Amino acid sequence: MINRRLFLKQTATAAMLTPLAIDTLTFPASGKLKNFGFISGIIGKELKGDWKAVLRQVASFGYTELETGGFLGESADSFLAFLKETGLNLVAGGFEFKATEDDLKKSMTQLKNLKVRYAVVYWPWYTGGPFKLEHCKKSAERLNYLGKVCKDNGMILCWHNHNQEFTPMETGMPFDYLMNNTDKNLVFCELDLYWVKKGGGDPLAVLKKYPGRFPLLHVKDMAPGAAMDFECPGSGIIDFAPLFSEAEKQGIKHYFVERDNVPDGLACLKSAGEYLKSVNF
Repeated sequence: MINRRLFLKQTATAAMLTPLAIDTLTFPASGKLKNFGFISGIIGKELKGDWKAVLRQVASFGYTELETGGFLGESADSFLAFLKETGLNLVAGGFEFKATEDDLKKSMTQLKNLKVRYAVVYWPWYTGGPFKLEHCKKSAERLNYLGKVCKDNGMILCWHNHNQEFTPMETGMPFDYLMNNTDKNLVFCELDLYWVKKGGGDPLAVLKKYPGRFPLLHVKDMAPGAAMDFECPGSGIIDFAPLFSEAEKQGIKHYFVERDNVPDGLACLKSAGEYLKSVNF
């Protein structure tokens, strides 16, 4: 039987928790990234040496996935066997947007040999920015074609954004044009959160605007200051927690750490790994 003192204490506590009071309570975030990966270019210099030791070290930082367009060692099969032994899963690989038909076939063969699920074009344009409507039309047409080619080869096409897609053109934004004028069943986007912000966009708003179109995220941070320079995830000004929360709601499973012009790739991956393991959302 509950005693009178405990009953009064519980009643007083309940009375304090009016709807307004409950709304102002702060509950700890419970989300955690289940896995995260990296793009091989961040340690391009290091991989020219003892690449096996380097990849083992990166795996020890907590990374489980890899994005790269080629293999190291004797063959694709031996490379994949090593990755499996190390605990790394090769998820995505890149190829050239403007490739000739012969080169495109070679790229598809190589990516199939690497057993990647996602084939990525990192610059989905025939020219540099700023982009006009005519550029967008040509790129969208090409992306739809490449999406069909990738599907026929058992892969999913993703294009990678930069900041130029968020510079206004004659009507609207190039980013929105590509998203709205490509086949949503064939063409997806590897969303680079840093470049969205650099271009003046809101990464969270972009995620919410096109749910289901972002199977891969590039995670790199932005240094403070007007230059908006690159930074390793967790060391800059981007608040990743709400971005990860929305991504998890959408079922996004692949997060790849990236940083351009990195002075020390291994140090960056180590600090980013510690951050990604600790961040709550």
